[in-house]
This record gives sequence, C-alpha cells and structure tokens, in this order.
Amino acid sequence: MRLPAWLAQHLAALRALLVFTVLLGLAYPLAMVGVAQLPGLRDNARGSLVQNAAGQSVGSSLIGQAFTDAGGNPIPAYFQSRPSAAGDGYDPTATAASNLGPESIVDTLADNPDGASQSLLTQVCARSLAIGRLEGVDGSRPYCTADGVGAVLAVFHRDGLTGPVTRVVSVNQTGTPFIARYEGVPVQSAQVGVDYRAEGAVIVPVRGDAPAEPAVPADAVTASGSGLDPHISTAYARLQAPRVARERGADVRTVRALIDKNTDGRALGFMGEPGVNVLALNLALDREFPR
Repeated sequence: MRLPAWLAQHLAALRALLVFTVLLGLAYPLAMVGVAQLPGLRDNARGSLVQNAAGQSVGSSLIGQAFTDAGGNPIPAYFQSRPSAAGDGYDPTATAASNLGPESIVDTLADNPDGASQSLLTQVCARSLAIGRLEGVDGSRPYCTADGVGAVLAVFHRDGLTGPVTRVVSVNQTGTPFIARYEGVPVQSAQVGVDYRAEGAVIVPVRGDAPAEPAVPADAVTASGSGLDPHISTAYARLQAPRVARERGADVRTVRALIDKNTDGRALGFMGEPGVNVLALNLALDREFPR
C-alpha cells in the first residue's frame, strides 16, 4: 500500500532528523573529544590549567588573572597583571575590550555614581598614578593631571571655533582646576550634567610637563583587546621587581633572573614583543621564595 504523499514526506523528514542527530549531535562531538585527547592537544582542551606544588589548580596559562586581596588591592608580594575589561576582570564568558578609543578624553560627570563614567584617558591617568605609588616611581603621564584625571579643557571662543578665548572649563574636574588660567582666562571647574561640546566649546587636551617616556609602561595602564591576556611586558615586570624582591626578602637580581626565565619570545620569532607570563612567574616566586 502506497503511503499518502504528506505522510511519506513527514517520515523522510523524521529519518533525516534522526540521522543528523546521531551524526552531528553524538558522533561528531564525541570524535572531537577524542581528537582533543591526543598528545599535544590535551592540555589546551582542558583549559591549560596550571597546578601549584601542592597539586592544586591555580589558574590557566592562557587566561590572565588578578593577584589582589579581598578588597581588590594588589598583593605586594606578587607581580601584578595588566588591567582587564572582560566582565569583572579576566572573565572568559565576557571577553571584550572597553570599546574606548583615543578620542575618549571627556568624563561623564553625575551625582549618581551609576550615571558617571570615566573616559579612557582618565582611566589611564588614574591607573598610572596608582602604579607609580605602588612601585615608588613617578606615575605622571602626558595629558594627565596631578590627581589622576584627564587634563582636558573646554575652550569657548568669541567667534565659535576661532577668535579670542572667552571662557574655559576643566571638564573632568568639579573641584579646583588643574591650571588656574588658559590664555589669560580663568579656568572654571566643571558642572555635573553639562555637555560643553553641545554648548559650542572646543575640547583641548593639555600635555603638561610629564616626561615623554613615562616610568609606567603602556601595558600597565591599558587592557588587552580580549581582556584575557596572561602576559605583561618585560618593562612592566622589571618595574615591579624591586617591590617583589623587597616583599620576599630576596635579591632583586635573582627576581630579575626569574623574569627572564618566564619570558616568552616573539611569536614565530618575529611577531609581537616578548611577554612575561604572570602566573608562571608568581608560581616560580612561591617555589624560590615562599612567603
């Protein structure tokens, strides 16, 4: 007996569903799991987890992590990672950049903290100042104020974009402006909720007298594109060496030698810059100089 056309079509669709469920829902995933267990792939498939001397998992060699206390403060005896914009920091489920670029120099000021946000420039300035204090070096940077915000002015001209300056506002500061006068005009502090660009001001960053080559490296104050980078530059690692050596009661030359041992070279020998795996370096510290 020949089945009706509609029933034959439904049975064919059901057979196809069952076949593809077995192939793509069971066979293929199991095959990939099997391939992932091959030598050379097994470690990556398991997340490149790293264990300490006690056999405890302490992190991944491919994903960065913070070395801070419960209050979010850096633990002085450990090397610190670069900042992360992934979730609350190094969250693999929220890997992302901040989406802030070079033109992000004006903060959003608000009475409600939830409505306020820092520009990329102010984030960099604040981080550099904090790291400078932690490491005992000059944390100043070009276009940053002494109190760690972007040194940016909203300048009003008589004729719009040109002509004599009639009014100047320090857009990122509601307190005392970082400079008293600009082109002979007193500098005012910013008012919360005012968009000075919309009022016709020209936004002018002020370089200041900070050194052209800051003591705090760029990777110490900026996040990676993924927010998960486990490496820091050799410059940032060496900046931290005196502090870590002091906290560990070790010779700084020995700590620098550990930095060299845990430095990965350029990819394929010519791409990028050498980087220091922070987790590997801190584990080496714990082995050589237990706290």
